[in-house]
Amino acid sequence: MRFLCFALLLTSLCYGQTNVYEISFDNAHHHEAQIAITFPELKKKTVVVRMSRSSPGRYAIHEFAKNVFNFKATNSKGEALEATRPDAYSWKIKDHDGEVNVSYTLFANRADGTYSQVDESHAHLNMPATFMFMEGEDHRPIEINFKLRKDLNWKVASQLKKIDDARYSAPNLQYFLDSPTEVSDYKLREFKVDGQNIRFALHSDDTSEDFDTYWDKVKAIVLAQKEVFGTLPTYDFGEYTFLACYAPHVSGDGMEHRNSTILTDRESLAAGGMDGNIGTVSHEFFHSWNVERIRPADLEPFDFTAANMSGSLWFAEGFTSYYTNLILARAGVITSEDYVKSLNGTFNYVWNSPARDYFNPIEMSYQAPFVDAATSVDPVNRNNTFISYYSYGSVLGLALDLSLRQQGLNLDDYFKVVWNQFGKKEISYSIQDLENVLAEYAGDAFAKTFFSQYIYDSQMPDYQNLLTNAGLTITQDETKPYLGIRVNATETGLRIARATSKGTPAYTAGLNEGDLITALDGTELRTSEAYEAYLNSLSVGQTVVANYERFGRKLTTKLTVRADPTYAIAMDPKPSKKPSKLRKYWLQEK
Repeated sequence: MRFLCFALLLTSLCYGQTNVYEISFDNAHHHEAQIAITFPELKKKTVVVRMSRSSPGRYAIHEFAKNVFNFKATNSKGEALEATRPDAYSWKIKDHDGEVNVSYTLFANRADGTYSQVDESHAHLNMPATFMFMEGEDHRPIEINFKLRKDLNWKVASQLKKIDDARYSAPNLQYFLDSPTEVSDYKLREFKVDGQNIRFALHSDDTSEDFDTYWDKVKAIVLAQKEVFGTLPTYDFGEYTFLACYAPHVSGDGMEHRNSTILTDRESLAAGGMDGNIGTVSHEFFHSWNVERIRPADLEPFDFTAANMSGSLWFAEGFTSYYTNLILARAGVITSEDYVKSLNGTFNYVWNSPARDYFNPIEMSYQAPFVDAATSVDPVNRNNTFISYYSYGSVLGLALDLSLRQQGLNLDDYFKVVWNQFGKKEISYSIQDLENVLAEYAGDAFAKTFFSQYIYDSQMPDYQNLLTNAGLTITQDETKPYLGIRVNATETGLRIARATSKGTPAYTAGLNEGDLITALDGTELRTSEAYEAYLNSLSVGQTVVANYERFGRKLTTKLTVRADPTYAIAMDPKPSKKPSKLRKYWLQEK
């Protein structure tokens, strides 16, 4: 998000129209925080305070108000004010004397990129999930006082402007709600890059030695990503902070913010997080350029009261996902072989999905309010109708990068142009802007072809050509049998574990999630191993009779075995000179 007028912050705080927040944690053992807010010098006789319904970096509705109780409102003299409820998210207050003080208790027990958690180990605070705000007062500066638990050695880590150890400020509501905060006895590492401070606050039980090893990887990622854009963003207050919480009682996640990111995982560094968590570091830090400053116009300004929809997430999230592991390889965190191997899962997920028949990457991006940590109780058909914009954009980023490299260009330099025209100036972009920049960089015909075929349509690029010319191989085993079902073995048969995909033998035969296969060609199969052995004994084109049960009825159908559609991407062990050179520069192999 874009937040202007930081130079006015200290001046603004000198005046009385600063909203003052306070949060305390006396009942942390029961996941409770006590919050008090003062709204001074109010002009309107009737005001509304409310909780958010969405959170930066997330696009779905989240009902944060459900965790609020014990709400009270008073005037400047401490006299009670009546509060009515115009809806489930708001409190309407009238007949005040120019000042409204509200207090409430928050229950918080989920630590991730959206929600908050309070316990004796930490206070993990996502601001929209924690703090109310007053409608119509978005422009006011905010000061917050954290009542720190000295008995727990708590201290504050945040992108908020520090006043002292317990008091922090924000220039306006947008910045405040975009400023997650970790309050705990964390460990800290930091280093300077071009005069700016990069910090990593780690809340975990890991040793300092393990943290140092991890920190070396983080620093390598920061420097490798800087090379893509040519410069770091100008961080507000000269600082960027990683807020990491690796503990068994948190939920795995990562969430970008303007000058910080949240990183959560159940695995400590010693328990697998040293390698397992580092990809999220790479992804989220790339967002400090792409999403936070190279910003989709349809996400500006972010609406904290409703779902936020964008058609650009294939670029904002997907191209970021393309760079996630590529940067790890360039930084020496993983090998080139590991990087190429990592392409396979995403590649097969996208290009073997029937969902491309229904939506292009822009339309997949529109689905974010329904899939991005969204909740629903009714079944959905995502297996056939949705491809993650993270994944879709990632494989399109690969295609664009390799296509450009065949012309002596590259995606890094395209991003530099986008950065200089939009991100550096904090001008939000449209999809047409992205096409225009590509035309400027690579030519009108190139840009028109890429966008018309792969962004506005759902065609598949010629990866055989692209990967071969980059020193890789891509193959399919045309003799490997495939039925298109995933099963869980039971004592009575094989239960189909997920919805079958359109076009697979199982889908064509009418089989679906929940069906119990009791026999295939008369053979009763009761273990996953037995099923795999049976599957491998089949031949492409063979017909199989399946006996199955659905809703208590015994049924029969026929499946025609087809070749496994899975692609296998690997390093070419003996590439010719030109592909070898392209691969070396692409992966920055030493």
